[in-house]
Amino acid sequence: FFLGLILIVIGTGLLKPNVSTMVGDLYPEGGARRDAGFSIFYMGINIGAFVAPLICGYLGENIDWHLGFAAAGVGMVLGLIQYRLGWGYLGEAGKFREEARAGKPQALRQLMLGLVFVAIIALALYFLDSRGTISITLEGAAQATGVIILAIAVLFFASVLSFGGLDSVEKKRVVVIFLLFLGAAMFWAGFEQAASSLNLFAERLTDRNVFGWEAPASWLQSINPLFIITLAPVFGWLWVWLDRRKKEPSLPLKFAFGLLLLGVGFLVIAWGATYTVEGQLVSPGWLIATYFLHTCGELFLSPVGLSSITKLSPPKFVGQMMGTWFMGAALGNLVAGLVAGQFETLPLPQLFLTVSISVGVMGVLFLLAAKPITKLMGGVR
Repeated sequence: FFLGLILIVIGTGLLKPNVSTMVGDLYPEGGARRDAGFSIFYMGINIGAFVAPLICGYLGENIDWHLGFAAAGVGMVLGLIQYRLGWGYLGEAGKFREEARAGKPQALRQLMLGLVFVAIIALALYFLDSRGTISITLEGAAQATGVIILAIAVLFFASVLSFGGLDSVEKKRVVVIFLLFLGAAMFWAGFEQAASSLNLFAERLTDRNVFGWEAPASWLQSINPLFIITLAPVFGWLWVWLDRRKKEPSLPLKFAFGLLLLGVGFLVIAWGATYTVEGQLVSPGWLIATYFLHTCGELFLSPVGLSSITKLSPPKFVGQMMGTWFMGAALGNLVAGLVAGQFETLPLPQLFLTVSISVGVMGVLFLLAAKPITKLMGGVR
């Protein structure tokens, strides 16, 4: 089981930053077309996210979880085959650049130092735990991992700014990427409640009875990707349409709107949760409304964030900067798990309201700092 998880983590780490960089390479002119391209790319991701809970969730809950995991593996193999068959249509996208080649020895040294550092920390913790010097719990490990991820991110950005050989414009753009990293981490800390506290809400407190048949709780996980599939083309068209009229919102404004919509979504579910205090089941409409608002927030922030990283990154650091974007997602997921751990102890209205206020404050900060951040971007749109 753990070997499977390790392989999935390694595969995901290799896939996500690189495929996102390749999508950016398909639109060398940048601008609104690249944002629209990432919206389409995001729609493709969510077609899989829509189908997966229906197939794997049904197989796991009704037949056997081994079969559910096997179905996921089959899907990955089919994706690899499709990618290989379509290789020729990618042109120069994803090919090694000379600017990146120049930084390859330094990147390899950083990778090796990072691996050695992680190995030393892991061995030290294992030794101390086995001797009884410290006691490691899952919650404690998650908290420590979150601190480590944040520390690594800060050290990485400081290293790039100090020793990356960047000019003043590139340094300002790297600062913007760091701010986006923080905003994304906060967004995913709230959004990923969908897989934890909101999923538990769907399973335990939502009336899933349809004409005498109870729908699997996992099927409600398909609502968000269904909204993505429906709305991503609309958002892609919207960015191009607004750009032609010189009215497209700036990147920090899009982040602000995304965070604020996420916060409003949690206000809705906090309101719905007040009806569960007496133990009664509530309509799935509360979750559907929440997922709709969260999806709109996601489309304001996530595909645009992916696109912006490829536009703001110095050429020799594009892959690594894309990695920091997903590091923000990892940090957000960790925080999401810690928050969801309070599902049994905190009143649900209070839990969801706390999340709403937290992401809302971050959204307001991006709103207030929109103009200074836009100036730091140095003309990148």
